[in-house]
Amino acid sequence: MEQNLKGKNILVTGASRGIGRAVSRAVAGAGANVILTARSEDALSDLKKEILSSGGRAEYITADLESEKEIQDLFSKIGENYSGLDVLINNAGIARAGELVDCPIRDFNMLMNVNLKAVYLCCKHALKMMIAAGSGYIINISSVVGIKGYANQAAYSASKHGVVGLSKALADEVQKYGIRVSLIHPGGVDTDLVKGTRPDLDSSLLLKPEDIAQAVLYLLSLSPRAMVDEIYIRRSLGKPF
Repeated sequence: MEQNLKGKNILVTGASRGIGRAVSRAVAGAGANVILTARSEDALSDLKKEILSSGGRAEYITADLESEKEIQDLFSKIGENYSGLDVLINNAGIARAGELVDCPIRDFNMLMNVNLKAVYLCCKHALKMMIAAGSGYIINISSVVGIKGYANQAAYSASKHGVVGLSKALADEVQKYGIRVSLIHPGGVDTDLVKGTRPDLDSSLLLKPEDIAQAVLYLLSLSPRAMVDEIYIRRSLGKPF
């Protein structure tokens, strides 16, 4: 694994906590140069220190992915400070729970901006570097709600279904450039996001962020002969298939 990722520049969005934090630690441990981004500078600074203390390499750039300008600034800084971008891991996301009839349009717009529009824009900016290099990998962290529908999660589900459609179309579009696109659909993961939307779930039975990080490492370890389009990871006690 270290041989595969050593020297690779990997951007992780939503890196400050949960799945993003675990993924950042994992790819740094495998030798990558990790670019951390999220809104909280304090959390990013702490994660950078943790990675550096473990012998890894990491820098951070704060950005609010609801802002198109901040996304543009993020990639401008990456272009100025790095030789290129090898991997983009779109992980940042937010959720809101409640019946559709009670969902304010501002919540719907926020979910679409962060969960879908930001993924679209990050892919667009990353591809400019990846196409020039003739290689690259985009891994989009979706959700089980991107392939199923759940009551009281209509807006969130719509945003994640959008990520799935975007990823499928993009994978076909950029294959000719030597660029890969994969999806990961996590089931219930022990994160603040899940606790906020599904407080009924027993956290001891949920997946851990590290389980999703292992899936990311698996995708990044594939040989050029192999490709996995999507991975659906469920809780072991959940319903099969």
